[in-house]
Amino acid sequence: MNFRILAKVLGLLLVLNSLAMFSCGLFARLDVVDEDRSAMVALFVSGLITLAAGGLLVVLGRAKIERIPRREGVVIVGLGWILSTVFGALPFILCPPYLTWTSAVFESASGFTTTGSTAIDDLTLWPRGILLWRALSQWLGGVGILVLFIAVLSYLGVGTKSLFQNESSFQAGEASTARIRDTALMLWKIYLGLTLTCLLGLKVLGLSWFDSVAHAFTAVATGGFSPHNESIGYYSDWPNGLWIELWLTLFMALCSLNFLIYVLIFRRKWSRLRCEEDARWFLGVCIIGALAIALGRTFGGAGSFGEMLRESWFVVVSLASSTGFGTADYEVWPAWAHIFIILLMIPGGCSGSTAGGMKIGRLVVFIRSAFHEIVRAFRPNQVFRLTVNGNPLDAGARARTTLFVAFYLAIIAASSLVMGVLEASQDIDLETCLAASISMVSNIGPAFGEVGPTDNYSHLHGTTHLYLSGLMILGRLELFTILVLFVPAAWRRY
Repeated sequence: MNFRILAKVLGLLLVLNSLAMFSCGLFARLDVVDEDRSAMVALFVSGLITLAAGGLLVVLGRAKIERIPRREGVVIVGLGWILSTVFGALPFILCPPYLTWTSAVFESASGFTTTGSTAIDDLTLWPRGILLWRALSQWLGGVGILVLFIAVLSYLGVGTKSLFQNESSFQAGEASTARIRDTALMLWKIYLGLTLTCLLGLKVLGLSWFDSVAHAFTAVATGGFSPHNESIGYYSDWPNGLWIELWLTLFMALCSLNFLIYVLIFRRKWSRLRCEEDARWFLGVCIIGALAIALGRTFGGAGSFGEMLRESWFVVVSLASSTGFGTADYEVWPAWAHIFIILLMIPGGCSGSTAGGMKIGRLVVFIRSAFHEIVRAFRPNQVFRLTVNGNPLDAGARARTTLFVAFYLAIIAASSLVMGVLEASQDIDLETCLAASISMVSNIGPAFGEVGPTDNYSHLHGTTHLYLSGLMILGRLELFTILVLFVPAAWRRY
């Protein structure tokens, strides 16, 4: 293991994080609405601590880096998210009304992993500079802070293919056929373009500049942090509340699709674009789910079809995209709707998007593989050709997908048990443990039970906060990039 490479690259990553903190501190200094300067002090001090730590690592790793080997790349990706989470917690610890260090780590992990769960009881007590930092951490984590970092390193002449491949948000075939730097830069241009368009649209719809920026950051990142306790429900009673919801729904859906689709559009590869199945599956599931819930609730006497469709469409897209914005309390919906919602939470968005979850593409591969195996049991000599997004899948790819699904469900089951043990003194129920575990691994945010859409995670024990923070990072990196850090056999010389 080349520790100089690890130190230098991780140090540069912390320097990048410190610049983000300084930008929020500068906003807090210039903010004329919020006269409390505690956020400015907390953000500048946090930035200085992060900058000092990053600078020290850069000095310790002083050496010219020509290439980052695969093994070091895996460690950098895993430790990069962990260090970003730890140092990102500092503003919440240093700024009144203060969070405990375990709650602060949870809040930071929820930001960088774009989960959207919160350990803050009342957001109105916090300065706007800190609320901006919450939103910015999600925006950085959305497209993957390491993807931005890869673009920067590539300009410094460092080979970063191993980093790009292990940054799980963008494991896609197109990335391997284009220059990594150009692909990373194009992804960031698309991300910036979507953010700016969403921001300007929200401003036109009547939101303040601060609210427009905060919600654009977290909608495009499919993160779900809002500066209001009521989330998007804060605007539901506005005359144009429906249009605000529809605008945000549009961007939650767009950012749940594979970003490499937009790269294909810019490169005018229309034939390749027609092969993309994940997007059709994701949008189809959202439409069917919203209609089914709306019709079921309408026939159940909950209200008019228009009202029910408005509520169900926003909730379904918000949870299926792993954003977690809220407008309605879906816990008061019928039990069958709860099951429907949980089934939507697990697959999440498309591979190569800012969304979390198992990814709809893996679910498609799993279902088709299962179907083929069932048929093969009766027709053993029949030859199958399995393709997804126009690409043939061999037996190894199918096996890896099946293994991932098995790991995913096993981690959810085990985490439900662990959470029940950690929160035994609070007599926590099974629904809360299971839903919270699904929410954390899938990076969704709100769940059911004691952590439902009108609740938060502040009442949980500190140990539980740390465990759930680990689950969020595990889900953000799609299991293997973190799990491999704990397998000694992977680090032996080969």
